[in-house]
Amino acid sequence: MFRRASKTLSVVAAAVMVLAACTPADPSGGNRTIKVAYQKTDSFTALDTMFQNAKKEFEAANQGVTIELQPIQANDDDYGTKLALALRSPSTAPDVFYEDTFKVRSDVDAGYLLNLDSRLSGWGDWNKFDAGAKEAGKADDGGTYAVPLGTDTRAIWYNKKVFEAAGIGLPWRPSSWQDILDTARKIKASQPDVIPFNMYAGKGTGEGSVMQGFYELLYGTGAALYDQDSKKWVVGSAGFKDSLTFLDTLYGEKLAVPPAEALDPNIWKKVFGEWFPKAKLGATVEGSYAPSFWQDGGSYAWPGYGQDMAVAPFPTQTGAAPGAVSMSGGWTLALGAETKQPDLAFNFLTTALNAKNSLAYTVDSSQIAVRTDVASDPGYQSANPFVKDVSSLVAVTKYRPATSDYPRISAAVQEATEAVITGSRTPEQAAADYDTAVAGIVGGDKTIRK
Repeated sequence: MFRRASKTLSVVAAAVMVLAACTPADPSGGNRTIKVAYQKTDSFTALDTMFQNAKKEFEAANQGVTIELQPIQANDDDYGTKLALALRSPSTAPDVFYEDTFKVRSDVDAGYLLNLDSRLSGWGDWNKFDAGAKEAGKADDGGTYAVPLGTDTRAIWYNKKVFEAAGIGLPWRPSSWQDILDTARKIKASQPDVIPFNMYAGKGTGEGSVMQGFYELLYGTGAALYDQDSKKWVVGSAGFKDSLTFLDTLYGEKLAVPPAEALDPNIWKKVFGEWFPKAKLGATVEGSYAPSFWQDGGSYAWPGYGQDMAVAPFPTQTGAAPGAVSMSGGWTLALGAETKQPDLAFNFLTTALNAKNSLAYTVDSSQIAVRTDVASDPGYQSANPFVKDVSSLVAVTKYRPATSDYPRISAAVQEATEAVITGSRTPEQAAADYDTAVAGIVGGDKTIRK
């Protein structure tokens, strides 16, 4: 989910205070406390609700065991900073924690995650998890170190009122990047006070800039960020330059927000809470979780979203097969490698992710189900008007390279997009800067020109 905030020293200091204040392990083995660290924000409470329910359920069935919930009040990037800080020391490392899929392999390499293979083999529900989703918890050694909570896809969310006012036929389904630009130009011409098309870019919006922005473009050109066959990072890509050129056109023609606003880490709040409900935004690229903000109980409850909003797949550059592209991510639950109570910790994990709790969490957070029994549940299928549309994009979705180098590569991509939308570099210059940055991160021998 797109939940961002800028990092500060106070964030790191708070991390030390919050995560160091956990119950120490009893060296005699008498401590029966399981520490659970996870993310919670004003707009993301579904996980806290799930853990509160699992805590009651688990403690009732395991007398003498205490589940110590440690919600971390932080957005995605800051949560990662706090968790990484806690994992560095056995005294602060949680027993169970919420882990982003793209950090699983790097954290396994760092020795932070416990291998779950032997325990998963004895858990009957493991067979109900989607095979593709299970891959998100695997490391380079083939072992499984995390269990998926849910996944997501990306699509174009658009306001039908804005489109109708611009004379654009509905349902709208762009067949190419040119269709997107042409549509945005029509909206701008007919409604000067409306933002035609929002596409996140720059370092301010962090991973959202690449997952809900640049990668939709890059993979739609047929190019890739990472070459799986050679296990090398791609440089010199024409698709990379073309993707930056699209952003240059979008922002250069003022079809998107002003660059200064695009770099605001909290721009998503305006997208969901103000611009769409007030018909001040034509379209944006966002995750399948978007309805979680608007549905009853969401941060920006909007009763009319089901009537006013619609979804379209993001097209490939020229409409070439497969015709559309999406990006998927998701989060997992993992066990700390230093846990003194691995069996209890694993049993709590399975309680949190049983069918009942998984269904409630998946619906509350507008996730795409990773358990087959949840996916077939009528409550899931009717959770919001767009479940079918966003779930169908799994067929064309792509995933980030789950390597330990990836976070630094992502930062370099974000820098390239920011340089272009602010006009400090041309698309060609920014692409060349990116190539140089990648070689500096991984070494020239780990790059390939394609």
